[in-house]
This record gives sequence, structure tokens and C-alpha cells, in this order.
Amino acid sequence: MKKNLISILILALMVVNLVLTAIMMFSVMGTAKKTGALVSNIASVLSIELTPSAESEEDTTVSIVDAEHVDTEEMLIALKSDDSGKTHFVQVTASVYMNKKHEDYETLGPAVSANVSIIQDVMNKVFSQYTISEAQNNTEAIKAEILRQLQETYGSTFIYMVTFSKIMFQ
Repeated sequence: MKKNLISILILALMVVNLVLTAIMMFSVMGTAKKTGALVSNIASVLSIELTPSAESEEDTTVSIVDAEHVDTEEMLIALKSDDSGKTHFVQVTASVYMNKKHEDYETLGPAVSANVSIIQDVMNKVFSQYTISEAQNNTEAIKAEILRQLQETYGSTFIYMVTFSKIMFQ
């Protein structure tokens, strides 16, 4: 008889636990919805995007088939003088990649291919801001800055990547 009484007590406690859990879930779900709505309202007032835009995803997921590249000639660029007072140089060959499916490619793509000197000028300006040690340690930052300035120059994001096929510091 004791075993049956304990089993009935355990069953009753399980039912009470289940009911209390259900009540707790319904009360928490209401609060979670209200919190989500509040965050959305605040984000809309501040003009913050909660999800990445389609344009930012387009820039990072360009198929190699949809890419065209323009290569620069080998350039010798003077770097900023360091503490030693010596003038150092970087010898670099770069490639600029364009997205052929971008809406601006048809009009601006041929202009990039025809005016490689603009790419070379931007590279010269960016590299000349760095000393040899800074340039050696920050090649990714230099690529990003060149890309940013090229996108700014052409007023579009159809240029999506800059690579250095050959880079040597002296």
C-alpha cells in the first residue's frame, strides 16, 4: 500500500510541475514578444538594420564565373620614411575584381579596364601612407583601403576585391 501511495504522490507532483511549467511558458512568451517589438521599434527609430542587406551579401558571394579582373603592371612605389631615415620601396602587381552581374558593371566595367592608371594612382596614394614595417604587417588593411577608395572613385560596389599577385618590400 505504501508503494501505491508514493506512486500516486509522485504522479500528482508531476502533474503540478507540468501545469506550472505551462503557465510559466505562456507568461514568458508574452514578455518575449513585447521585448522583441520594443527592440524593433528602437532599431527603426535609430535606422539600424537588424539583418544584413542584400547588397552586402552580394559583395561577399560573387561566383568566380561572374568575376572579371583587371591586372596592373608591376609598380615600384616609395613608402613613407621610417625612423632610420631610409627610403623604402614596395614592388607590387595587383588585380582588381569586378562583379559582371552588378547593375553598374555594363557602364563602369569598361572604364576600369581602359583606365588602369586610376587604379595605380589609388595604390600609390595608399601605399605611400605606410612605412615599410606598417605595410608589411598590414597588407590586408591596405587592400581594404584600396578597395574602399576605388569604390568611392567609381561610386559603386561592382569592384568587390583587390589582390596582390606579387608584392616585395625593399
